[in-house]
Amino acid sequence: MQLEQPSQGTARTWSGTVPSAVDPRVLGLIVVTAGLAASINVPYGGWPAAAAAFALLSGGGIALHVLGERKLRRITDGLVERWDTAGGRIEDVTRSSNGMQTEWRVHTPDGEIVIGGIALIPIARLTIEWRGIGDTMAASEAESNLDQLAAGLYREIFEFDSTR
Repeated sequence: MQLEQPSQGTARTWSGTVPSAVDPRVLGLIVVTAGLAASINVPYGGWPAAAAAFALLSGGGIALHVLGERKLRRITDGLVERWDTAGGRIEDVTRSSNGMQTEWRVHTPDGEIVIGGIALIPIARLTIEWRGIGDTMAASEAESNLDQLAAGLYREIFEFDSTR
């Protein structure tokens, strides 16, 4: 009895979606920082002022992280979608984290591409790493030039074997 196995060239497992990456570590850092900043208000404004400052700072920080994560996820989704459309072989996209950065790992037959960055909207930075070589840019710059970025990275990553 033999089991059917898909051929290596046609096997595709990427579902077409990039997983969400709201990072609990970043949220924890925001809450702790907001708590420390709000505690300064206790001697001057009392507990009500401290509670109001905590709510304002933690709510604002969480909103900025969620917006930053959404921006990085849109960029990652746009890059992977353009690479797939251009003929790049995408096996899967998974979420990972490194330090305080939010990352997605794009699995290809030739290796992993790590796309991520700092997911906090005023300072959101995009980092792309492949085979130990990385590049970093402002997330807003990457989003506004997504077509050119995707085309340049496609040439470097997926057409790499043809230049050897």
